[in-house]
Amino acid sequence: MSTPKATETKLSVLFVCVHNAGRSQMAAAYLRTLGKGRIEVRSAGSAPADSVNPAAVEAMAEDGIDMAAELPKVLTTEAVQASDVVITMGCGDACPIFPGKRYEDWKLEDPAGRGVEAVRPIRDEIKARISALIEDLLHAK
Repeated sequence: MSTPKATETKLSVLFVCVHNAGRSQMAAAYLRTLGKGRIEVRSAGSAPADSVNPAAVEAMAEDGIDMAAELPKVLTTEAVQASDVVITMGCGDACPIFPGKRYEDWKLEDPAGRGVEAVRPIRDEIKARISALIEDLLHAK
């Protein structure tokens, strides 16, 4: 008779960009939605903005995801330590590195100061990357 496994802890992903106002917020929102609660999600910025980019909020609303209540958060060492996967998006060397973590750097255009028309292709690329990430994380276990 086999012994029951301890409850598996969820994998945790942290998305980091400079202002935590566009790319990382869209990525976190997609992972929360498409991941259906199976993956813990965090996002932060190395120099957080005062608010989330309105064009990013509008672009996500077009895809049925409400980000209007989200607020940019400051990147902390604790958030990195608590995450299994850290995905950076143009924040350079601002993110602390810890052994045993999976790090990825997604080269994505910065939506800051751009209209919704310019944000849509960035949103669509993020959605595709999130779908691939979910497939990878949930089937690699």
